[in-house]
Amino acid sequence: MTGWILAVLALFFLQTLLPSMARAASGAPEQLRFLRGPRDERPAPTVMAGRMERALRNMFEALPIFIALALLAEVKGITGGWALTGAAVFFAARLAYVPAYGSGIVLLRSAVWAVGHAGLVMMIVGVV
Repeated sequence: MTGWILAVLALFFLQTLLPSMARAASGAPEQLRFLRGPRDERPAPTVMAGRMERALRNMFEALPIFIALALLAEVKGITGGWALTGAAVFFAARLAYVPAYGSGIVLLRSAVWAVGHAGLVMMIVGVV
């Protein structure tokens, strides 16, 4: 389970970079000033930066649940079964969530989100 915890945390770290990267990629002067300055006045994000900010916010909501379940599996010595499979499903879905959200394809983000939460349910079943 340690490997999945580290993988999800690495993904979380990468996601923290994406909103700023999307702002920078726009090349818009107000976005670049915001990124280079003290960030006192926040311009409206670009469409992609807004999507990446919302995807990150969603990760902030899902991450504590995943970490709690993964640590519970570690403490209980669970090394396989539903808990491990659920962690893998959660990671794969969260990896797909960012491009799904960024694409703007209707219902794709929600479908990928549902798969990720199915992974959390699998983890719950595995640690109970």
